[in-house]
Parts: sequence; C-alpha cells; structure tokens
Amino acid sequence: MSYSPSHQYIEVPDTASPLRIVQFTDCHLSKNPGGRLLGMDTDHSVQAVIEQVRQDQFTPDLVLATGDLADAGALEAYQRLRAYFDKLCPRQFWLPGNHDDCEVMLSLAEADTLMPFELRVGNWQILLLNSQIPGKVGGHLGAEQLQRIDQALNAAGDLGLHSLLCLHHQPLPIGCEWLDEQKVRDGEEFLQIVEGHSHAKAVVWGHVHQEVDRQLANCRLLATPSTCVQFAPGSQDFQADELPPGYRWLELHSDGRLETGVSRVQGVTFELNLQQRGYL
Repeated sequence: MSYSPSHQYIEVPDTASPLRIVQFTDCHLSKNPGGRLLGMDTDHSVQAVIEQVRQDQFTPDLVLATGDLADAGALEAYQRLRAYFDKLCPRQFWLPGNHDDCEVMLSLAEADTLMPFELRVGNWQILLLNSQIPGKVGGHLGAEQLQRIDQALNAAGDLGLHSLLCLHHQPLPIGCEWLDEQKVRDGEEFLQIVEGHSHAKAVVWGHVHQEVDRQLANCRLLATPSTCVQFAPGSQDFQADELPPGYRWLELHSDGRLETGVSRVQGVTFELNLQQRGYL
C-alpha cells in the first residue's frame, strides 16, 4: 500500500537547542521475538543498539525510524519495536522501507502522528519521505512527491527554517553495485531540488546497512548503519560485514549547524553468517 500523509504538518514543541535526534534504521524484526537475519537475532540487536544510546549518554528529543522496521510487515513486529523505542523516547516518527507494510504500520496510530510528511521543531523543518514501491525492492519518489518536496522546501525558506530530509532508499550510487541497482529511480531529480535550496542541510537514509557521509553543495548526504546486519562497502555482489550494529545521532542547532556521527554497539557479541549470499 502506498500512502501519502496529509498536507498538515506537525508542530513539535521546541526544546533547548540543539535538537537531539537518534536515527534507527533497518531493524528487520520478525513476527515473533528471536527472529534472525543472516543468523543475527534482530530483537537482541536493536535492544543492544538502544542500550548503546544510553551508554553514550545521548538523550534524544525524538527518534526517527527510517524503514525496513519489520522484515515482513508483521503487526507484532511493529508493536514490539514501538515499545522498545518508547523506553528511550516516546516521541518517534517512522517512514516505510521496501520490507514494510504501510497499512499495518498506519494501524498503530493515525498517519499524521506516527508517519507525517513534515515536522517543524524550532528553527527546523524535517521532511519524512516515502521512497517505497509496494512489492519492489528499489525506491522511487514520483513526480507528485517531488513537487510536494519542492513546495515544502520553498515554504521553509520563506519562514527562515533549516531543513532535514529523511527517506529509506539511497538517492545516489554509493559504490555497491548490487545495492545501487535498488537506489531511488528519480534520485537525481530529487537531489537537484535539494541542491536548489541552500537551507537544506542534510539528507539521511537507511537501506544500505552501512555508513556514508558525502557532501552536495552545503548539504550533507548521510547513510546510517542497520540496527542488525551490516553490508560490506564497495561490494559488487551481496556481502555482509563484520561491523557491529549501530545508529546515527544528530544535533540540529538553531543557527542551521548540524553535527552528526555514528555510534556502534560495543562489548556485545552477535551471531552472524558471513557466508550467506542474500537475505530477501
């Protein structure tokens, strides 16, 4: 099911600057606890990542969950994941990945509270984009959504807001041949729109299960590790990586400065089958 949230934006109560965000992505929870991806228990791994946030003493003002939250779109997986996140920060916002079932996700809450299109917090606009093509692995935004993005960025510029854009699929090639076949089909058009707005400070995404940090004019282009299995950078064919699960933290300052980094779980051993040649 494709979804299109209403044009109503959510005004999130401002916090003391900077706004602190945790991005979790690609959790791949199964219907029942203990489900595994390439041998890794994905409930165990996401809880270990949440515990790492606590150990890092990073207290978020909100959580962004950028897709592939459930491995097969099971309601029970989303219910558990929301409960896990609630223990860290009850203010959370989700968007869908290719593994997700939007209809099931939306059944957890009204679309405009869990899966809105736009948030406004202090001097920042956060856009939550839908790159899912139902039934397909790759991503697409589409002409209607691209127009809506441009309009929203124009409105933010008029109000003097800085913008952070979030989606699931990568909007540009990252150097993994097998993953780059799955990038956003109209990613070039999307990035042209972003580049045309100097107040767009960063684009963040998931899907690729690895860290990426690039620059487009004044805009950071950021991919975030999965809370479970990692994919090896620069690989031609599917290959898992030995790096541990992780998350991205972001601090959005009122003057438009953005600080960010990736933190990975420390001191925990995870089972992982590095010989498996696929997971779909």
